[in-house]
Amino acid sequence: MAYGKWIGGFLGWMAAGPLGALAGFALGSFFDSALSQGEGNEDPSGQGGRYTNSGTYGNGGRYANSGAYGSYTAQERQEEQRNSFRFSLLVLASYIIRADGKVMHSEMNVVRQWLRSNFGEAAVQQGQDIMVRLFEEQKRLGMAEFRTAVIDSCHQLSQFMPYEHRIQLLHFLVIIAQADGVVVHEEVNALRECALNLGLTDADLDGMLNLRDAGSSLDAAYKVLGVSPSATDEEVKAAYRQLALKNHPDRVATLGEDVRKAAEKKFQEINAAKETIWKARGL
Repeated sequence: MAYGKWIGGFLGWMAAGPLGALAGFALGSFFDSALSQGEGNEDPSGQGGRYTNSGTYGNGGRYANSGAYGSYTAQERQEEQRNSFRFSLLVLASYIIRADGKVMHSEMNVVRQWLRSNFGEAAVQQGQDIMVRLFEEQKRLGMAEFRTAVIDSCHQLSQFMPYEHRIQLLHFLVIIAQADGVVVHEEVNALRECALNLGLTDADLDGMLNLRDAGSSLDAAYKVLGVSPSATDEEVKAAYRQLALKNHPDRVATLGEDVRKAAEKKFQEINAAKETIWKARGL
């Protein structure tokens, strides 16, 4: 199975550290051969960039690189962002889905649909294959050690992935957890671990978990805006402006049309929370 489209624009910061180790396991020899290309070799993305490296990758080990892309175009940068987001989502989703000890068909379907809409039918089977390998790695390592790898991966993402992309990543993880209609305690804990180690906050997660009810529940609406019911009107307005700015769909446009559509739906739900509070306060 060819994984060229998965690593295109990928061999930058993600080739190092825990995400690189998980990519090596999930993508196998294809990833190893891509990393083995020396200075001046063509980037396996096929996007025309060049990758130089002086690192080595071992089984389950860390990859230390001093690589850089030359002639790095805006299109290549966008490709890197999309593929980094895509692989990161699968890694974190594999942790959230198994948090309650079960792999639910409804949760996997959310992942499949997102891959299909964003990357085409071929990516569905490839993504599912990667998820299966990540589930196998969980069993091989044990949940405690795999959890450490996930937390380390979140730290890596917090350093290199823009805030707007990380908050959208968390949004997708919440949608996956909610797919079967119930978010159990273990899933909430796993989501909270991911959120905090992604450099996000408890308030960010609580807001995401309450988005669906924000149009009908005043309590949920306040949680979406991250303010107390006792906050002043000015505090509520300021919280809404800040939340709307950080979650504007244009901020994730480079990640693809389906991601942008999900961000638009999220933005509408944030506005529904605002309207619920405004109506209750007579604003």
